[in-house]
Amino acid sequence: MISPPSSPPQSIEELEELANQICGFTIGELAQAAGVTIPTHLKHHKGFAGQIIELYLGAEAGSKPVPDFEHLGVELKTLPVSDKGSAIESTFVCTAPLTPEPFVTFETSHLFNKLKQVLWIPLVTYKNQPWVERIVGPGHIWRPDTVEKQLLKQDWEELTEILLTGHVQDLNASLGQVLQIRPKAASSRVKKQTLDEDGKSIQVNPKGFYLRAAFTTKIIKQKFMCG
Repeated sequence: MISPPSSPPQSIEELEELANQICGFTIGELAQAAGVTIPTHLKHHKGFAGQIIELYLGAEAGSKPVPDFEHLGVELKTLPVSDKGSAIESTFVCTAPLTPEPFVTFETSHLFNKLKQVLWIPLVTYKNQPWVERIVGPGHIWRPDTVEKQLLKQDWEELTEILLTGHVQDLNASLGQVLQIRPKAASSRVKKQTLDEDGKSIQVNPKGFYLRAAFTTKIIKQKFMCG
């Protein structure tokens, strides 16, 4: 019987082994084995699958603004994919500051800190399948190569420039090759205060940085077969 670890993994190798151990199980099976109550509806519990994976991998960061495995410098990302390995949605990375610090570079940004080293866990989803039957696919550690880093950096710089100059209302999901900024809130009624290009106070929806599905699909397909 599989069970969550008693302590966080102490090495990358141990983390990868824990990921290998849950490969092939469904979210429902893992929840049941851990004695966790499974929600009836996913709509109000969108983070449930990720929380179950965190439990079995020994993640400890919680909601802190640091990588999930802070001592290893590894962020955990779960991603629903089709049975062909294609990502079926974009991936939230971190909150996009409405008033960025002017001297932060891509290399010192919160976003890059989250993406330096990522453990991707695909959740294989078949058409019309209940969400609790999503199957945990093979996890693997990803570090952006030179080309990937340059694409991320270019998008981050362009999107951050829009925020810095107060043109937040000009943002839309079509901007960015691999990275995009989209509203990030439980409801469209949630607003935050910022300044427009004329320095006037305005209310806008909170924003988040997301990786495009086409980008994460390439990452996931680097290792889609178990073992």
